[in-house]
Amino acid sequence: MVNYQYYAQLNAVKINMNEKQTTDSAKNKGIYLLPNLLTTAGLFSGFFAVVSSMNGHFISASIAIFIAMIFDGLDGRVARMTNTQSEFGAEYDSMADMVSFGIAPGLVVYNWALSDMGKFGWLAAFVYVACAALRLARFNTQIGIADKRYFQGLASPAAAGVIGSIVWVGSEYQLNGHDYGLIMGVITIVTGLLMVSNFRYNSFKEVDWKGKVNFMVVLIIVLVFVVVASSPAELLAAIFVLYACSGPITTIRSVKKLKLEHVIGDDQDVDFEHLEIKNQTQSKSTKTQVNKEKDSEDI
Repeated sequence: MVNYQYYAQLNAVKINMNEKQTTDSAKNKGIYLLPNLLTTAGLFSGFFAVVSSMNGHFISASIAIFIAMIFDGLDGRVARMTNTQSEFGAEYDSMADMVSFGIAPGLVVYNWALSDMGKFGWLAAFVYVACAALRLARFNTQIGIADKRYFQGLASPAAAGVIGSIVWVGSEYQLNGHDYGLIMGVITIVTGLLMVSNFRYNSFKEVDWKGKVNFMVVLIIVLVFVVVASSPAELLAAIFVLYACSGPITTIRSVKKLKLEHVIGDDQDVDFEHLEIKNQTQSKSTKTQVNKEKDSEDI
């Protein structure tokens, strides 16, 4: 005899699941105001940087790039805190990053130093912009599977910070960027290539921002703000240039023998994973050995 009640319950469960999936899908496709407003502010800052550089206001252009970095850091965090993530927001944020950290720094450095270098100048700027696009595309395909402790390649906001801070320092000291066109062209190309490299950069996502700290840490933070306010251009340039150099150093220290795939190539880096597993195994064996020694001492 057919159990009609069982099939009725089964159909009811299926209907509820379909309704839930439809609701979740509609929620993900929605457009939330607050995070997208912050993304728009970052996009505006990047566009303003381009316009300012075209008018010869390179300090304003550089500052606008850093303001775009602040908004870029806020929109994602605000979306997670307010539970307003959406597919539209993720795609919009990626497009805004391309303008603020790809096109804007490329055009700013081109207008400041590379416009008199002929074909080399605009090709150097194009290499940077293309590498920023490739970096963002690779990052979007690795969401959820990449190691959160590290970035694969220099992040596009950090690369924009390198270019923007150097232009800011040069403009503050009233240097003629065209006199350093060759050097800036090389720096622009190298910075772009670092974005698409396999060098590992610390993401600082393991820092516990919600944890408690002692009074000295708060005092140090205040002093850091004072130093930044006194000479922001020089300090930001030092920070971002050192961070850009940290990737190759971190990678070289983490492998026994540097290979081509550690620098550029396939996304899947087996040697890194093998090294991490080996380090974890050695750490566990060391702890076991220490525990055995303690047990023998107690005996």
